[in-house]
Amino acid sequence: MTTESLRWFKSSYSDNGGVCIEVATNLAAAHNVVPVRDSKNTDGAVLNFTTGTWTSFIEYAAAQRV
Repeated sequence: MTTESLRWFKSSYSDNGGVCIEVATNLAAAHNVVPVRDSKNTDGAVLNFTTGTWTSFIEYAAAQRV
């Protein structure tokens, strides 16, 4: 993918007992990818989403918070 370091972060809403994901959005603009991983298993698998797919997911999730 790239040699650029991923800058992982969790949502400020993630204080829910450890059921969280971490996201690295610093590659989105240059590489069209948003890596996502389990915050409890940082050495585990990383799922790479396109920026369009990630944006659709965030929009859907935000719409569910009514």
